Amino acid sequence: MTQYNVTGMSCAACVARVEKAVNQVPGVSGCAVSLLTNSMGVEGAADSAAIIRAVEQAGYGCSAKGAEKAPSAAEDTLADHETPKLKRRLIASIGFLAVLMYFSMGHMMWGWPLPHWFDGNHVAMGLVQLLLAGIIMVINQKFFISGFKALWNRSPNMDTLVALGSMASFVWSVYALFAMTDAQVRGDMAGVMTYMDEFYFESAAMILTLITVGKMLEARSKGKTTDALKGLMDLAPKTATLVRGGQEVTVPIEQVQKDDIFVVRPGESIPVDGVVLEGTSAVNESALTGESIPVDKGAGDGVSAATLNQSGFLRCRASRVGADTTLSQIIKMVSDAAATKAPIAKIADRVSGVFVPAVISIAVITTIVWLLLGREFSFALARGISVLVISCPCALGLATPVAIMVGNGVGAKNGILFKTAVSLEQTGKTDIVVLDKTGTITEGRPKVTDIVSEGQEAQLLKLALALESKSEHPLAKAILEEGATRGMRIAEVTDFEALPGNGLQARLDGKALLGGSLKFISGQVSVPADMTTKAQSLAEQGKTPLLFAYDGAFAGMIAVADTMKSDSPQAIRELRNMGIQVVMLTGDNERTAKAIGAQAGVDQVIAGVLPDGKETVIRRLKAKGKVAMVGDGINDAPALTRADTGIAIGAGADVAIDAADVVLMKSSLLDVPAAIRLSRSTLRNIHENLFWAFFYNTIGIPLAAGCFVGLGLTLNPMFGAAAMSLSSFCVVTNALRLNLCKLYDGSHDRKRSHKARNGQNDMVKTIHIEGMMCHHCEAAVQKALEAVDGVTSAQADHEKGIAVVTLSKKVDAAALKKAIKTEGYKFISIE
Repeated sequence: MTQYNVTGMSCAACVARVEKAVNQVPGVSGCAVSLLTNSMGVEGAADSAAIIRAVEQAGYGCSAKGAEKAPSAAEDTLADHETPKLKRRLIASIGFLAVLMYFSMGHMMWGWPLPHWFDGNHVAMGLVQLLLAGIIMVINQKFFISGFKALWNRSPNMDTLVALGSMASFVWSVYALFAMTDAQVRGDMAGVMTYMDEFYFESAAMILTLITVGKMLEARSKGKTTDALKGLMDLAPKTATLVRGGQEVTVPIEQVQKDDIFVVRPGESIPVDGVVLEGTSAVNESALTGESIPVDKGAGDGVSAATLNQSGFLRCRASRVGADTTLSQIIKMVSDAAATKAPIAKIADRVSGVFVPAVISIAVITTIVWLLLGREFSFALARGISVLVISCPCALGLATPVAIMVGNGVGAKNGILFKTAVSLEQTGKTDIVVLDKTGTITEGRPKVTDIVSEGQEAQLLKLALALESKSEHPLAKAILEEGATRGMRIAEVTDFEALPGNGLQARLDGKALLGGSLKFISGQVSVPADMTTKAQSLAEQGKTPLLFAYDGAFAGMIAVADTMKSDSPQAIRELRNMGIQVVMLTGDNERTAKAIGAQAGVDQVIAGVLPDGKETVIRRLKAKGKVAMVGDGINDAPALTRADTGIAIGAGADVAIDAADVVLMKSSLLDVPAAIRLSRSTLRNIHENLFWAFFYNTIGIPLAAGCFVGLGLTLNPMFGAAAMSLSSFCVVTNALRLNLCKLYDGSHDRKRSHKARNGQNDMVKTIHIEGMMCHHCEAAVQKALEAVDGVTSAQADHEKGIAVVTLSKKVDAAALKKAIKTEGYKFISIE
């Protein structure tokens, strides 16, 4: 996606006009314009010059964004330049408006005193109002320049409505002033007083002033929606201390090159991504990951820009600089997401495209109808002007992008990155979350969990360390880590040999030392019965028991397992409380997988799945509802891509994972329900904004047109302008409430109604089966049942003698019975 800056847009109609113009350029495959950030993202192979030319021909300014901006150079893009200008305009407008209101209404309505030379001089009164209103119109000339330019380009926008309403009030008032002057010359004092009442100079000025108030409030609030992104940019250090020629030199961050050597002292921020060459320290990475606990760093470890060196002196080599740093990639991801459109925004876009022309037409028809009904021209004109100034396409245009921007910002602050507005919207609609076991639910590396010996734990560990020190197996590394933690010395062995499928053997002090599975050791030495039972028990818990023998005697047993992350059960519990089905996907055997699944609390375990088979499982689960796949983004890439939402967990510095829609910086599974919670809150906020925008215009336009005159309800153009100015402000302010979203608080979670893709509710049936003896039987029954049309999933349990099937439609019991019988098992009943 190529990014552009677009200037001159004022409302959703402008957005629609720009998108229409760019989409007509040959080679453009997609275009998304953001009114919030005044930016445009274009996909395709079209020439940049052609795109810029198309935007300019549509009546707007356009320029390509710098492709290789570092965070420090990009800050100006999001700086609030508009609010100070609007503030100056507003102050000047209010000053002149106060004087105008004194002359136009204070004297006439409340008898406020005027200089004596105005006594009876109604023409002078009109000229003063003309002059003051004219000054205010000049101060707010931007509305007229933008509005009439857009009208000339046949793309009327919000400024067009304001300009037409204000100009109509002013032009009619000028006509009334001339007519009053003629009446005074003729001595027709009754006519003079009649035309005095026709002055709308104060309305022309008040409309502009109130809209400016709304614009300023809107600009200030819009500035706050990008606070999170600007906060990320502020994190980028401005300088770095490089080592050149043996001397330390402080240079601007832009001058740091790849492979430069830089140093970081305690309390300083790390300037660019790099690798530690020497030194140790604790580094606070909360700026990127949201994790407040510092991470220990030493030689060979990677460090990221904008993280804080807390304790030691570090000497590092720069590995990624400028736009390639992790911080820059995060900023780009958040910016790109803001430049995309959520599907829910399409309805507002369709309305915005015809909104302003429709409003102008309604205003003209309103004026004509009231004239045909015999009302005076001033009344009819006031109704038409009210329709023009109360209509607010801005609220429609801002309803979605402001919520998307704030939601993305909140996520980024917590290490949750949504790549597009689509992923932010879709994540909250998830029905099924599929979790890869290794590295997602579990730590991803084996650890020693149990040491079983006859009071000789230290001796057993010493023997295990000596034998396993020669092995490259992951289980051996777990034992070596345990020994290192205890500070134990490793004894030397001789004649080491790995026995594939069995274990290891060597000689220690001239005596035979063996290690391996229960089957292997039992064939070499006598294993006590209680140890055999214990080994089987550990295996059922998902652990791998390693048995050892020394000098012909059984020495003991060490159990190793890929331990579960401490927060995984809580995260899975929160997902289930949200009404989401949780499925664990693993390549482990059925016994180990079920043990881990039971500890984690998942709804379903799918075991024995190879990496290339995960994508097939996701495709099958998608028949039941919207699926989110959570994995590490490497081995799981096909599955992440196939899922409705791909979530890469534990990305760390590698945030640019192509296969993922959502990137979680930390390895905590709690970020998954947090991401879904944020998505749901954002979607709810968008619905509120759209409701307000449509409701406001649905009620406001008929009221302004005079449809409720019979009930005594009419709308002065000035009040219409006030309502318009506040509508956009309300939408933006409501979006800012997302900053209060408690991502990790599940106390207010609500379950979503889960419906199958074919529109029917899933049905769950339990089948009682006789003849299943082992896990292989379970797999055979499961495969047979899932082959039946209408069965979306099946889970068999040989111990309970049942199979639980999930049906997407009504399935004849005879078909299920036949499938079971074909595999050689007996169908008992179904409930």
